Amino acid sequence: MLQFQSNEIAAILPHRYPFALVDRIVDGEQGKWARGIKCVSVNEPFFQGHFPQYHVMPGVLIIEALAQVGAVAVLSLPEHQGKIGFLGAIRNARFRRQVTPGDVLELECTITRQKGTVAQAQARATVNGQEAVTAELTFALSKQEA
Repeated sequence: MLQFQSNEIAAILPHRYPFALVDRIVDGEQGKWARGIKCVSVNEPFFQGHFPQYHVMPGVLIIEALAQVGAVAVLSLPEHQGKIGFLGAIRNARFRRQVTPGDVLELECTITRQKGTVAQAQARATVNGQEAVTAELTFALSKQEA
């Protein structure tokens, strides 16, 4: 069972403020799936411009948060330690609900196929059980360059 707090996520992913978009991994299985959460705060830097009078989390950042959860699932495997995951494709993205300050964004990413350094996944973000975003994601794994 995968369970990581923010410092453990930072040991797996290279993302740092303001682009570390997952607060915690609450469940999952190495190489298969992961579930994480993002507590959306009015203090997020993106709310300064999106939109100052009507705060809505940008859909592209929700997709990025989903990708980070999927990357944790894949990169937590011992054979992928020290690698980096790049988002290679986004297919069939659907945005069904706005995400606003105070929401707890529940992020789930299930790896549906992995061959070599490429992984495909089904991703879903919800708030209070309501679907916010769904998408199919493709990851490309690579060694981190110094």
